[in-house]
Amino acid sequence: MSEQQDAEGVQDEMLDGDAAAATDSETLEDGASVAETAADANVAPMQVGITGARRSAAWASAALDVSPAGPTLSFGFNLQKVPDQGEDSDPIVRDGRELGLVGVFDGMGGAGGTVYETPDGPRTGAYLASRVARDVVEERMLALLDPDWNLDGLAAARDVRQSVKSALAETLTALNAPTSGLRSRLLRALPTTMAIMALQRREPRRGRWAGHLFWSGDSRVYVFNPGTGAHQLTRDDLRDRGDALVNLRQDSLVSNAMSADTDFVVHHHQVELTAPFLAVAATDGCFGYVRTPIHFEHLVLASLRDSNDTESWSGLLQQRIAAITGDDASMAVLGVGADQAEFRELFDARTQEIERRCVVPLDELEAEVSAAEQAAAEARRRHAALQTSLWAAYKPEYERYLGREEDR
Repeated sequence: MSEQQDAEGVQDEMLDGDAAAATDSETLEDGASVAETAADANVAPMQVGITGARRSAAWASAALDVSPAGPTLSFGFNLQKVPDQGEDSDPIVRDGRELGLVGVFDGMGGAGGTVYETPDGPRTGAYLASRVARDVVEERMLALLDPDWNLDGLAAARDVRQSVKSALAETLTALNAPTSGLRSRLLRALPTTMAIMALQRREPRRGRWAGHLFWSGDSRVYVFNPGTGAHQLTRDDLRDRGDALVNLRQDSLVSNAMSADTDFVVHHHQVELTAPFLAVAATDGCFGYVRTPIHFEHLVLASLRDSNDTESWSGLLQQRIAAITGDDASMAVLGVGADQAEFRELFDARTQEIERRCVVPLDELEAEVSAAEQAAAEARRRHAALQTSLWAAYKPEYERYLGREEDR
């Protein structure tokens, strides 16, 4: 991570009850089931554009919305593998003159697979949890963020944790769900991940911004810098900890996530950013099915390069993610300090570099490996066929003196 992104002495903080939360939630599993890859990313139920929302007074001013001082590019989407059953909520995408907010929530289908009857029909706990948490977090963050004072990140984390905890508990009570003494330790009531970043403008003339990260679970927030590329800003809450490449290669249980019946942690971390940059929040359906973390960066930047405007950039991202993912996938993007055309130019050199140095060589070698594996499989098939044929011709003389099987 570049110096401009270094936190000024602020490290990850765990709230009260952290030890219990870490212990109790180690049995959670990342629950989105793998569905068949969508053939057409343009099917209407799979693409949900994010527009409009409630705003506090600090966000609602028309003057804030049109001022070039704040984020100048924003979009979000929610790809559902099963229409109207997606367990990701719509992402949070908010911007103002000196403020920004992106966030994603991934209901955990494995741990939260219990089905509840609701006025809208049967819904899984994971489906309900992500939406309840999203609405609460959006409301609290829009109230807490103000351009006139610096956000107290630790206090905000405590606020978010308590607000979500209460809302999930109230929701569970309202569902009147029967309790069972045989409940599995892997099951949770209304479990969901969360990853958000709140942006506050620090020094207008120098383009300095404070980024406050809040998260529970394995959804992520990234910042994309034109010179240095993608930087992961949140650390995955997984029982078997590894780096981003290791986490692609192994399927580890989520060790901490929001839920109605288990304590959880909301982590906080602060970074300092200098515009221009892209802030990206994403659930694991966006980054969990690529070959390497480098391929995720390339997916985002190549879609930017191949687009003509913000809408087409969002559309290309949805199409390309839908082609590889086996999960619901949601993403929120804010661009600060440049518009779409300017970002495309700013990231052009970086896109070409990782394509030439990393993506193309890796993909070419993977194609060679695939061809070699296919050739080996074909050689094994031919070997087995030849072996069977030769043995059939050799066997009669070989067994001449054994007599007939039925005479034994």
